[in-house]
Amino acid sequence: MNLEEKSKEVRRVFQELDREIKAFLGASQLTCLPGCGFCCSNPKVSASVLEFLPLAFDLYEKGKAEKALELLESKSDSDWCIIYKATSADGEKGFCSDYQNRGLICRLFSSSYRTNKSGRKEIITCKKIKSANPELFETAAEQVNIDMPIPSSSGTYAQLYNIDFQLTNDQMPINQAIHKALELVLNYCYYRDMASQDPGESL
Repeated sequence: MNLEEKSKEVRRVFQELDREIKAFLGASQLTCLPGCGFCCSNPKVSASVLEFLPLAFDLYEKGKAEKALELLESKSDSDWCIIYKATSADGEKGFCSDYQNRGLICRLFSSSYRTNKSGRKEIITCKKIKSANPELFETAAEQVNIDMPIPSSSGTYAQLYNIDFQLTNDQMPINQAIHKALELVLNYCYYRDMASQDPGESL
């Protein structure tokens, strides 16, 4: 499976996950607070390279990959994700500027579960959502262990491991993951496009 095929497989996983998330949000009524970007403004959020291949290919196809790479190289370790646009000075308010191509970690947080030591499902979410909607959260926390649909965080990651274990297993700060994804895609597309040229035209 080449890099482009892997990216398409990742997008397929995301599309199925989005359907599962939609079902959970509809059943639980638990959503992120409007305009909240608290988790997006955390530069320590880690991600894998594989989950950002769709973003990298999309940027390449739009002619924006090299510009995005330059932007990433100007960022420090304390800067937040480049596709997050803050609307407050502290960065806790804002929005994702490329929601369709956001990473797996961004999709799973607040809309998936992990299994605790007792074997029960625990919703992966933040204190802000819990405190804003305590009754809804408590109801959902019980119902996901009965019949409420909710995506599995580990199950979704397992699907990515099956696509490319190494590119999923290597976790790093989100901007580094995007940077590496862009480098891989630019390198892949350069050689792909060179190979597709007519030999006569390349002389």
